Amino acid sequence: MKIATVVGHVWATKKESSLTGFKLMVVQPLMGGEGYVAADVVGAGIGERVLVVDGSTARRALGSDSCPIDCAIIG
Repeated sequence: MKIATVVGHVWATKKESSLTGFKLMVVQPLMGGEGYVAADVVGAGIGERVLVVDGSTARRALGSDSCPIDCAIIG
């Protein structure tokens, strides 16, 4: 689990059907490093600090082990 700040959102004209209903947000880790994209399951907004999980934990947060996501905002 990592703490990050939401710095933007991804605008997708087409995306995988299993991601319907989830926003894709750009997050910047507080401990440094490059930003990355995470699926938002809590309704976070730009400028907010969030908790991000990755790997299989992120897929479980979305409710499906087959969902094509590697990072999710869970809090």
